[in-house]
Amino acid sequence: MKILVRAVLLFFAFTVGMGILPAQKSGKTKSKDPAGTRRLASVDGTAITETQARMEGAKDLDSLELQVLKAKAVTARKEHEILEDALERLIEDKLLQTEAKKQGISKDELLTREVQRKITEPTAEEIDSFYKNNKQRIRGSKEEVAPQISKYLKKEQESELKSALMKRIEKEHKVVRLLQPFRYDVGGAGRPSLGPASAPVTLVLFSDFQCPYCKNFGETVKEVVKNYPNRVRLVFRQFPLTNIHAQAQRAAEASLCADAQGRFWEMHDQLFQNQSNLKDEDLKNRADKLGLDVAAFNACLNSARYSKQVDEDIRAGTAAGVEGTPALFVNGRFLYGSRPYEEIVALIDEELKMEK
Repeated sequence: MKILVRAVLLFFAFTVGMGILPAQKSGKTKSKDPAGTRRLASVDGTAITETQARMEGAKDLDSLELQVLKAKAVTARKEHEILEDALERLIEDKLLQTEAKKQGISKDELLTREVQRKITEPTAEEIDSFYKNNKQRIRGSKEEVAPQISKYLKKEQESELKSALMKRIEKEHKVVRLLQPFRYDVGGAGRPSLGPASAPVTLVLFSDFQCPYCKNFGETVKEVVKNYPNRVRLVFRQFPLTNIHAQAQRAAEASLCADAQGRFWEMHDQLFQNQSNLKDEDLKNRADKLGLDVAAFNACLNSARYSKQVDEDIRAGTAAGVEGTPALFVNGRFLYGSRPYEEIVALIDEELKMEK
């Protein structure tokens, strides 16, 4: 028995010494550091806390946060696109199988008869026309690339023939698509806007006052709002690309200082009219020309009162996949880049139909 007890004691001592079992805590208990004051290092006994480290790395941490937001936005959109593509393939397959069965043939035989056999060899004139229209993007002489052009034109024919076939078949069957378009929650409460808050369609525009494309696109979007009275509302959010537009941040803040006096859209137009002169002195001169309370405007701009709101807009845009400007959301549906008027209104009309 004594031998057994001694063996147990020796084993216990061995395991504690080797770290296999936890050693007994001493009577003192170490209190946890308050939030943010966790000590990461010390120099001659002076602590360096996590808060200090985060302040030192604030710029890089902000950049990392934006990268994470962007990645999440892209992943969410890509996932939805994959589901949409997969759904369309399944619908197509079911329609083709149904049509083939009705005709008493296989799906492959149906596609061969309705698509493959109808493809014709491109003529020399068609190849020549394609080459002339795309010459700047083509490397090589017409003779060298003629086979590739012919192959491309045949693929175009195949795509058009199959598309026509699918439209015809779908008209004969009841196809209900329940998957909704992908939407981002871009918000916009408290931001400058045009049109009634009750409008069924909300456009949220992320823009940069130093961006040359944003100027013309902004006019296009305002024209859309004008032509859809009571049905469309436009919300303006800031997205200054400070890495390429050094004065865009201050211009954004200036527009919000003007908004505080109820004159956002007038300042908006002034800033876009001359994008070359956006230094602080230029911004203050424009406030004077607009008849604003210059003292109040200057105090607002000097204090960078709206810098935080601009940062919030940048984060909101990044979280919705915005990487450049202009960027427009139609009821949360993303349209990147300077899109034509017709494309914007087509999406608006689609949204209005959904409201009925």
